[in-house]
Amino acid sequence: MKILTVVGARPQFIKAAAVSRVMKDHQDIHEVILHTGQHYDANMSEVFFREMEIPEPAYNLGIQASLQGEMTGRMIEGIEKIIISEKPDALLVYGDTNSTLAGALASNKLFVKIIHVEAGLRSYNMKMSEEINRILTDRISDLLCCPTANAVRNLESEGFADFNCTYLNTGDVMLDAALFYSQIAETKSTIVRDLNLDDFVLLTFHRAENTNDPRRLSDIVKALNAIHPTKRVVLPLHPRTKKTVEALGLKLNMDVIPPVGYFDMIELLKNCKLVVTDSGGLQKEAYFFQKPCVTLRDETEWTELVELGCNKLVGADPVLIQSSIFEMLKQKFNFDNELFGGGKASQNIISAIETYL
Repeated sequence: MKILTVVGARPQFIKAAAVSRVMKDHQDIHEVILHTGQHYDANMSEVFFREMEIPEPAYNLGIQASLQGEMTGRMIEGIEKIIISEKPDALLVYGDTNSTLAGALASNKLFVKIIHVEAGLRSYNMKMSEEINRILTDRISDLLCCPTANAVRNLESEGFADFNCTYLNTGDVMLDAALFYSQIAETKSTIVRDLNLDDFVLLTFHRAENTNDPRRLSDIVKALNAIHPTKRVVLPLHPRTKKTVEALGLKLNMDVIPPVGYFDMIELLKNCKLVVTDSGGLQKEAYFFQKPCVTLRDETEWTELVELGCNKLVGADPVLIQSSIFEMLKQKFNFDNELFGGGKASQNIISAIETYL
């Protein structure tokens, strides 16, 4: 069986690393990796392939565009040509990016089966492009690999039991990656020592709902600037966020560092006291490494973490952001609940592919 895997953004590189590593051990499966080029900064893309020993992509479309429609359209065109050339038995996509949707649409039009890893997630915010991408990808997929029981319930509530597809809870491949690379990160990364980090808050924000809204962005920066004199704030700054911050003339009075590779991010997560983020993936990774999280969004796909109390939604309210950070720093949380598959998701996904496709 030939699998064409489509990736394009940092979280997908991490997920692909976990699944590709297991796939290598199955001689009945041959994987061909296609990189759309959606993340083109070396620190956001190439470093992950090097660090995580992901097989070099057989194809790199190098597609970058400022308009989402243009980007997605060009990706569909490029992926379609490769599908015709490679003739895969199935196409595998991860998550909810433009690369995900483009791969699924191109595959569907050519009657190639679609495997969606991280299926069934819902924020119920239809203004998010990611929500549109994941809903449409789920609807045309043949094998839907859900990371949690909640994701399965979401699909069932939307009538997927009546559709011509298979869906199941395989667990979350991000946990597989975190467990596998955690020990490696200790020997590969020196970031904690280099920056002399001890008692600090790890901050990331990059989502369009925050960076494209000057008021929200200003409020978030204001809140974290106010935190920094009391509790050190470390911010690996996303290139797009940096551009927007500079355009608005905002001052970041905190420890701003360039984007970091996965090993450095793991070490930052393991050594911080709290995570503040608008990233879906980082909310989970905070839980993996037993850190509380304050989420700069009005909703989240990972409702299980909010229900446990270790993740708090604060939107962009500067007063709520500040009070929640100090509140979460004082509390102790239980991270023993097994929500994400116990590190066996990749094997479960490969077994599902062999069983159902």
